[in-house]
Amino acid sequence: MLIFGERINGMFTDIGDALRNKDPKPLQYWAVKQEEGGAHYLDVNSGPAIPTEERVAAYEWMVNVIQEVSQLPLVLDSTNYNAIEAGLKVCKRPAIINSCPAEQVKIERVFPMAIQYNAGVIGLTMDKKGIPKDADNRVAFAMELVAAADEYGLPMEDLFIDPLILPVNVAQEHAPEVLESLRQVKMLANPAPRTVLGLSNVSQKSPDRNLINRTYLAMAIASGLDAAIMDANDDDLVDVAATCQILLNRSIYADSYLKVFRTR
Repeated sequence: MLIFGERINGMFTDIGDALRNKDPKPLQYWAVKQEEGGAHYLDVNSGPAIPTEERVAAYEWMVNVIQEVSQLPLVLDSTNYNAIEAGLKVCKRPAIINSCPAEQVKIERVFPMAIQYNAGVIGLTMDKKGIPKDADNRVAFAMELVAAADEYGLPMEDLFIDPLILPVNVAQEHAPEVLESLRQVKMLANPAPRTVLGLSNVSQKSPDRNLINRTYLAMAIASGLDAAIMDANDDDLVDVAATCQILLNRSIYADSYLKVFRTR
């Protein structure tokens, strides 16, 4: 179970201000803090803090300042693929591109770039019409992404399928469909693609966010989730991920398993 730390995102006030002011300290603080919390990757997203025309330079700068303090690999998160490529060029370790929907024009841009820079890809189970409600259509989009990986020569273990969880307070019917999608994605290829969720989306604007996140994470892991973009500094949430690993017999039990999970 891989944890992609979510905190270096321009949607957060401190990161947005840091990006606008070219202040590296908040980015570096959260890079170190998330690594200490148990993150295996750091998701890097400028959000709306940087104008589109400035994002190429911004992603190069973000990657460089983060790598001054952390050796964790990065998940470069943007709809601007030129900005992602600028970041990939200066990454010291293989990164992951976040993200690519099941749209041919975007597949043709992202998958060759992933091959060129030895990067992984997060593929979204959606197209320009939006996110489907049911598992069957999500899995159909996932199959298109699996086929693209095969066509371009992207190793299946470097493809992460994101079935796109929506907030439970406005799209409650999607939650079980996403779990079913996770189960079915694992049958699309051998070896199977990996799976990922933007976990915090499920609890947006709900009063019991932490409880919803923890419960859904456990349900998703049992359904085949391999990675989550999540709060790496919510100790209880990270403990859920670690405990699921031993209860599903994916990690060897030891009394110190919570500590071991954070140090591997």
